Amino acid sequence: MYNIQKVIKANIALKEKLINDAPLMKTIEQIIDCCTTAFEQDKKIFFCGNGGSAADAQHLAAEFSGRFYLDRAPLFAEALHVNSSFMTAVANDYSYAEVYARLIQAKGREGDILFGISTSGNSENIVRALAQAKKQGLHTIGFTGATGGTLKKYADHLINIPSTDTPRIQEAHILVGHIICEFVEANLFGKK
Repeated sequence: MYNIQKVIKANIALKEKLINDAPLMKTIEQIIDCCTTAFEQDKKIFFCGNGGSAADAQHLAAEFSGRFYLDRAPLFAEALHVNSSFMTAVANDYSYAEVYARLIQAKGREGDILFGISTSGNSENIVRALAQAKKQGLHTIGFTGATGGTLKKYADHLINIPSTDTPRIQEAHILVGHIICEFVEANLFGKK
């Protein structure tokens, strides 16, 4: 028999930890303010991740560039991995570790924001992207698991989900990402 309830209870237990983590709530508020200000100043938001985190990056970018709750103007948000020709060319000519840093070098401008999503916090291409972003004056936001990994060193704001279980971390990343999208949209376009 499948213990489906056990999986759901693990998800709920982690989310209860989040609710009671006052510093994490404060960090989420700071990220909401940072994103709101960036969009008010006609800046861009970029997302990067690998595997499931790449899917999360694309999902969150779409919430900003499409819509969340409100029928409103689109916002410039982009998942960096969506150009497969660029990704494969740079991975082949340089290395996979360089794919996102190179895109930030080309597209990122001071005041833009880069979200780096890595459950371990140690994905080399995500770490290099945030390091490059910091050099160029972008705001950097890390979404990781419990330790923050190497990524924490380059993140202006760190959402380190208190877990080492990849699926639970990813579920929490989407929750936090949706919270950010909801309140940024409300700040810019009015309450739902």
